[in-house]
Amino acid sequence: MKHYEVEILDAKTKDKLCFLDKVEPNATIGEIKSMFHKSHPQWYAARQSIRLDPKGKSLKDEDVLQHLPVGTTATFYFRDLGAQISWVTVFLTEYGGPLLLYLMFYFRVPFIYAPKYDFTTSKHWVVHLACMCHSFHYLKRLLETLFVHRFSHGTMPLRNIFKNCTYYWGFAAWMAYYINHPLYTPPTIYGEQQVRIALIIFLFCQVGNFSIHIALRNLRPPGSKTRKIPYPTKNPFTWIFLLVSCPNYTYELGSWFGFTLMTQCLLIATCSVCDITVCV
Repeated sequence: MKHYEVEILDAKTKDKLCFLDKVEPNATIGEIKSMFHKSHPQWYAARQSIRLDPKGKSLKDEDVLQHLPVGTTATFYFRDLGAQISWVTVFLTEYGGPLLLYLMFYFRVPFIYAPKYDFTTSKHWVVHLACMCHSFHYLKRLLETLFVHRFSHGTMPLRNIFKNCTYYWGFAAWMAYYINHPLYTPPTIYGEQQVRIALIIFLFCQVGNFSIHIALRNLRPPGSKTRKIPYPTKNPFTWIFLLVSCPNYTYELGSWFGFTLMTQCLLIATCSVCDITVCV
């Protein structure tokens, strides 16, 4: 069996960073990354981009050396992707923040509103209902992150978490400030009927969103990066796949529409549109 010699050059300077001798022909890019990491401990596998051309696309971890268009002396180019953080950590941070921030406004902790309102409660029952719905939504997201979602990529650049958290945390604090404000006015035109209808819409869409996430999860076997085309299942909430490509976002938008209707806070509608735009 012939073996390969692998040299890894810096994609920017073309300096030789590593030379690997007697590499098995069935070695994967992921395994080559591990070998490279032994020579350069500061560059763990997740922050490595290995490519055939300095300006080309990154090779996949599962790509096999002997199947690539290289000779027995293979030359690859390395780019540092920067510090990485796991997607699970990203989502837990993104979703945990809004949950805690909203509760801080709901309980009216000091330094948010006037001192006389510290730790007081709203007299409007819709404010308490909104808090339960908001908390349920983000608890659902956190639990889905831990037990439902399967990620095709293990990590993302660390710098992105600051941008994402600013967005999610900022909007959560913004809407929470108005909904839990001592001068907040609940829906008055249609009153309780409007709130009840809004609650039904919210819960319906939350169940729909969860159903889609389960359907998408079942398309990807554990530990794989397989991507299959989603189709409706026996669950009626998934039949919307016949109409839209990403119904989880459709249900997400519907949930926030219900929340907007429930609280009669137009700011939430703005947040909802931005949320869907970011997701898509």
